[in-house]
Amino acid sequence: MINTAPLRQFAVVGNPVKHSRSPAIHEQFGRQTGVSLQYTLLESPLDAFTTTVTNFFDAGGWGLNVTVPFKEEAFALCGDGLSDRARLAGAVNTLWMQNGALRGCNTDGVGLLADIARLGVPVQGKRVLLVGAGGAAKGVLFPLLEAGCQVLRIVNRSAHRAHDLSAHTAAQLPQHASRLSGGGLDQAQGEWDIVINATSSSLSGEAPSLVGATYAKGALAYDMMYGPRPTPFMSQALDAGAEFVSDGLGMLVEQAAEAFLIWNGVRPETAPVLSTLRAAMQER
Repeated sequence: MINTAPLRQFAVVGNPVKHSRSPAIHEQFGRQTGVSLQYTLLESPLDAFTTTVTNFFDAGGWGLNVTVPFKEEAFALCGDGLSDRARLAGAVNTLWMQNGALRGCNTDGVGLLADIARLGVPVQGKRVLLVGAGGAAKGVLFPLLEAGCQVLRIVNRSAHRAHDLSAHTAAQLPQHASRLSGGGLDQAQGEWDIVINATSSSLSGEAPSLVGATYAKGALAYDMMYGPRPTPFMSQALDAGAEFVSDGLGMLVEQAAEAFLIWNGVRPETAPVLSTLRAAMQER
């Protein structure tokens, strides 16, 4: 039987977006689930994000993924149409229209936890160091705390941003305040079970300098960036004693699956998509 359903239009909006793997991921999800879709790259001028989003949905667009540097601007754009995840994160990576109103969610934390679980590393009871205080870090804070990590320290090149994010999260989630702290990269001291790089440093061939940080036995170093080869952060972590390292390709696939569920009401299988994507990336 020929599928005559109209194509649902999706895109990832950011600047830049040409490197994004999202079209390949969602096209595979569509084939797997029988959802007829077209997924494109939408590069927005830095000063025209609102116009870009409005034009997309006015033209009948079904859903948008949001990537750097627009996650916090997307949050502001949604007004009262935020999910609890997005409200707590202060950042949005998934947009759609519902009853004529723009809605926003953040699927980054769900994606990260799903991928860490795939790696076989439990979060509960672990000491977590989160590097970075931008939109990517905001998206995973609440899920990490809810997963039961023992302590969570945020460190950032600009220490005040880490302090502000820690204070904001503690105010939103007072039950978790005692487990939160923030500071500069020179305040990463301690032994950590999980270190997560939520900065884009690997894109410029660098790794953050984590003064005084050490890796516990069985520790995981996780870089939200990804590529065909180990990222600079992953290489640094192995040299520093991390037992496990991973890039963020699995997180990308898992957060995309959560967005696909929000938009289409069906959750795709992620393992075959991740395998195909990894193989294609390594062939280049």
